[in-house]
Amino acid sequence: MTRLTLSPLEPEFIQNPYPAYAAARAKGPVLFWEEYGMLAAFDAATVTALLRDRRLGRERPTPAAHPPHLAQWARVERNSMLELEPPRHTRLRGLVLRAFTSRRIGNLQPDIEQITAKLLADLPDDGPFDLIPHFCTQVPVRLIARLLGVPEDIWPDLLRWSNAMVAMYMAGRTRAVEDAAEAATAEFCTYLHDYINLRRTTPGDDLISELIAAETQSDKLSTDELISTCILLLNAGHEATVHALGNAVKCLLEHQTPPLALAPHNIAATVEELLRFDPPLHMFTRHAYADIPLGDVTLKKGDEIALMLGAAGRDPAVHVSPDLFNPARPGRPHAAFGGGLHFCVGAPLARLELQIALPALFAHLPDMQLSAPPRYASTYHFHTLERLMITP
Repeated sequence: MTRLTLSPLEPEFIQNPYPAYAAARAKGPVLFWEEYGMLAAFDAATVTALLRDRRLGRERPTPAAHPPHLAQWARVERNSMLELEPPRHTRLRGLVLRAFTSRRIGNLQPDIEQITAKLLADLPDDGPFDLIPHFCTQVPVRLIARLLGVPEDIWPDLLRWSNAMVAMYMAGRTRAVEDAAEAATAEFCTYLHDYINLRRTTPGDDLISELIAAETQSDKLSTDELISTCILLLNAGHEATVHALGNAVKCLLEHQTPPLALAPHNIAATVEELLRFDPPLHMFTRHAYADIPLGDVTLKKGDEIALMLGAAGRDPAVHVSPDLFNPARPGRPHAAFGGGLHFCVGAPLARLELQIALPALFAHLPDMQLSAPPRYASTYHFHTLERLMITP
């Protein structure tokens, strides 16, 4: 078994992980990643196959034992469809999909346009400023607030809770990170519990009300399941889109991408290329429910494997000249939204946000330039910008 020694906290890796992915793929493509203590797949064929292989799943064969200081956080995790497999996953995802319809997503287009226009109008007029907090962060978190039906003006709290909870999945987790996540989870759960009770008696035209009402054969979401689902929709729906927006703007500016790439007839293809080229999420893990041969190694039943989504998008076996950003690239599938049973339920919404926000931003700031070299944060397995300083 070939072993890989590579710290996800290494500064050079944080700033540009793609050369390391290429080197790992050439050795493997499935290696034992020492720092994570598990196998990792770096090629598109293996990543795509295992995302769809029902012999693997997100649910641990043996439930994890969480310490008492993570009681609230663990309770949310236990009811999150991201961490479950059939039959509970099938039931929860089915109920969510009944409320998270293509019609509802399509109806959000005016909201995205309105939020985007308001944020653009409020941008600083001169001098360098950080686009991440002024624009990239607020578009998705404000939209998720509207989608759920909670007051939009609580977005700073939503952002604070989400950031603290998502930090639990990043490399270098500490007790301070755990304590912050537990406190945020408790606050978030209390807020949602009260709001859900309000919506049970006074439903509105929002996702929480539809989730409460969603029933199949008298089956409905419990309060704990509703809370976990709302938290998942916020954390996954906002976190990934923030970073996808930031990475996209960085990429477009660094490559001096012609405005034609953002034209209505080209924007969908450009967004797909941006997601392939520099996705916000680089790793997704699965647990094996049976022994699975992977070339010259075997993934043993009960073991965990890292599926390297970021590496799959740069695999030359699938993408010609993969390290070249090419908005006109012929469409080929990528793994930025995962795959299989856990394919991102919010993918259509994320695509719509990017397709609206990016052209609007570049139309509003046609002379926008980077005012400082962008730097990525130490947030692996998320690939996120620390800041994005621009001059209008």
